[in-house]
Amino acid sequence: MKKIISGKVREVYDLEDGRMVIVTTDRISAFDVILPTLIKNKGKVLNALSNFWFDYTKDIVKNHMISSDLKDMPVEFQKDEYEGRTILVKKLKMIPYEVIVRGYMFGSMYEAYKKGEPFLGHSFTKEYQQAEKLEEPIVTPSTKAQEGHDINVTLKYMKDDLGEELGTKIEKTALAVYTKCYEHALKNGIIIADTKFEFGLDENGELVLADEVLTPDSSRFWNAAEYKVGTSPASYDKQFVRDWLKNNNLAGKADIESIPEDIAGKTSALYAECEKRICGK
Repeated sequence: MKKIISGKVREVYDLEDGRMVIVTTDRISAFDVILPTLIKNKGKVLNALSNFWFDYTKDIVKNHMISSDLKDMPVEFQKDEYEGRTILVKKLKMIPYEVIVRGYMFGSMYEAYKKGEPFLGHSFTKEYQQAEKLEEPIVTPSTKAQEGHDINVTLKYMKDDLGEELGTKIEKTALAVYTKCYEHALKNGIIIADTKFEFGLDENGELVLADEVLTPDSSRFWNAAEYKVGTSPASYDKQFVRDWLKNNNLAGKADIESIPEDIAGKTSALYAECEKRICGK
């Protein structure tokens, strides 16, 4: 067993038998900096949400989950500290793209739209306000950079690279997963404005959903009760932390000593509310 990834939030261990162990920590990052203060139970919430969605969408696409039971894992992980935040998964040949599904006119897409420019190959004839729901969700991939920032590309670019058949299958699968999960979240008071998926291929060349799925770290979650077209809705994510960093001129700085207890506490509570709404507990 060897650790192969130590990311902003996750630790990934290769068992060298076709399986991996992924541990989701309580670390939080903002403005590309891993912050020194842990957010209580954040890793458990992210893990619970992903596991819920993997099970919820298994009728649409296979996923990489093998087990979330520590008894099925190497003895090194059979400790209390790993409970609720650790999964055993199948190792895949990962597709080198993040597949972003956007359901609302927001962010960089809205900025392009205001200038009258197409957005990554998508043009819009309907008039939109900020945060307005699109007539149909769209897919905009990005390359997964080893260093630096990912690069947004057109759907055509991804299909030309991967082949039309696989590229189209990824597009249709991402849209199907987003649509099913969007409807579940909306019934529970959360709007999934956009999200990113990662896929891989198994030993038979079949498409498999992997990484994390529809968490506040990988998605834009809005409170449906407070949502208004034409505004910038508050998100269920690390916005408390981002705002504190901005207000204290610390955004992007690596020498932060700590995050205030109340900011960390509010952020933890927000993540917990997401789990309660989505998973029902």
